Amino acid sequence: MEPVLVACSHGTAAPSGQAAVRGLVDAVARRRPDLQVCSAHVDVQQPSPAEVLARLGGRPARLVPLLLSAGYHVFVDLTDAAAGVPGATVAPALGPDRRLAELMRARLGRRLPRRDETVVLAAAGSSNDSATADCDTAATHLGALLGRRVTAAYLSAGRPRLTDVVADEHAAGRSVLVVTYLLAPGHFADRAAGCGAEHVTPPLLLAGEPAPEALVDIVLERFSRPWRMPPSSPPARA
Repeated sequence: MEPVLVACSHGTAAPSGQAAVRGLVDAVARRRPDLQVCSAHVDVQQPSPAEVLARLGGRPARLVPLLLSAGYHVFVDLTDAAAGVPGATVAPALGPDRRLAELMRARLGRRLPRRDETVVLAAAGSSNDSATADCDTAATHLGALLGRRVTAAYLSAGRPRLTDVVADEHAAGRSVLVVTYLLAPGHFADRAAGCGAEHVTPPLLLAGEPAPEALVDIVLERFSRPWRMPPSSPPARA
């Protein structure tokens, strides 16, 4: 029996963010009508992954993180939820993946970076080193598409902070183009939009827009294989 796909987002209080993520989950369900697809959230919203697993009554399930990098929520929250539940496993995070860089590039539209402009990838951030490395890889992927260096900066845990990078570049007389590496609207997307940069792209998902087919592909590919936490990646909060 194929496991139930439990799509686990971070969760947000923003209705636009909730609708955007729900659109992705619905698109996954439409692509695979043979699968049972459920939603869960690691923070802010309900139900939690543990609650969804309990409702499934012992059916095999795979928790698929709708998260762009593997940090505390994957290493601890989802791993703990699956622990001790027969048939429950955790899939890898969505990123890094070169297709995500292509989606970020698409968010720029015709607004390509100018030669004298600093390009910054804005991520939520994590105190976990492996999550930071994932974001650095995402910045490298985007830089390869744009043909220039892209620096990762963070909105919460992690260094450098986005606001500090923008302030430093402005002090040096350079304008800043921020490419948002966030899944959906919400608290962090609002903070990115208010960072003071000359241009900030929207997140990968928006309410009222169809979920990108590439993102649906990635979710289903992650579902197809369980994830094991690297032994060198101790959990850190955030």
